[in-house]
Amino acid sequence: MKVADFDFALPADRIAVRPAVPREAARLLRVTADGLADFTVGDLPALLRRGDLLVLNDTKVIPARLEGLIGAGRVELNLIRAVDGRTWDCLARPGKRFRPGAVVRFGDRLAATVRAKDPEGTITLEFDRAGADLMAALDAVGTMPLPPYIARKRTPDAQDRADYQPVFAAREGAVAAPTASLHLTPDLLARLEAMGVERTMVTLHVGAGTFLPVKVEDTRDHRMHAEWGEVTAAAAEAIGRARREGRRVIAVGTTALRLIESAAAPDGTLSPYAGWTDIFITPGYRFRAVDVLMTNFHLPKSTLFMLVSALAGTERMKAAYAHAVEAGYRFYSYGDASLIDRLEVPA
Repeated sequence: MKVADFDFALPADRIAVRPAVPREAARLLRVTADGLADFTVGDLPALLRRGDLLVLNDTKVIPARLEGLIGAGRVELNLIRAVDGRTWDCLARPGKRFRPGAVVRFGDRLAATVRAKDPEGTITLEFDRAGADLMAALDAVGTMPLPPYIARKRTPDAQDRADYQPVFAAREGAVAAPTASLHLTPDLLARLEAMGVERTMVTLHVGAGTFLPVKVEDTRDHRMHAEWGEVTAAAAEAIGRARREGRRVIAVGTTALRLIESAAAPDGTLSPYAGWTDIFITPGYRFRAVDVLMTNFHLPKSTLFMLVSALAGTERMKAAYAHAVEAGYRFYSYGDASLIDRLEVPA
């Protein structure tokens, strides 16, 4: 398929730079075989059914944007992927200062040594501490890694520490938020639980690759970024039980969907899973385990718009996005959401 097939017009003023307040006041576009309908996230109790299973991604965003010194020269970097407990790959500038052996100092709280630099410019840093000590130091010196399309419009600030984090985030390791989850509040989750909507947690540590543009002309030539995830035995059983009982499995976010589909066998059964996934879902993909997706609005020609097109059809999703633009929906990480049924679409 041609990447150009997934293009659409998006005015720049539709990009949200702050989230809705309160979170559940964000708008929600319902996409079904019957058409489109406008709601808010707070309307979810009226849209979901008793017995539905929400699958949430409990990854926690770390303050992965850092400023430091190499000698007397200032540098900036964004962590993108953990190699081990003390070693991370990152994107950095100015790249010429990051020579192997160079030491980067982040105030008096943290330092790292450049261990490698690949031809594409990715830097590998080994920090002077690991595990929980490293996370504590990053929390002290780092800022939240807002997506480029927000960071270009304003500087990350203290409010982003709360705004760019799901209320149920638990497992540190993401360098980007699972943004559909940002709309959910403890009160809304309690109301859904009271009406019989179940939930389970999976973990996918979202990487910065989620923001990378597709630079090829044909989808077959695109190399998807890999992210680490885990489906525990309890989560696999909860999803499997819902499927056996004919209840809907609703992925909250493309990250949860991609992980579930990576863990599912061709017949839809799930086993515990822990490892890397680079699944790339485009139209023609046959979904194994997910019935409904809640997700934000995505970039033109992005892998995520390709994913929602696979779920409900490219023309239907282009029509949904055109409606969202016309109706003033807010796009991307801090924007509004959609709730999309999996529909039978031609390969």
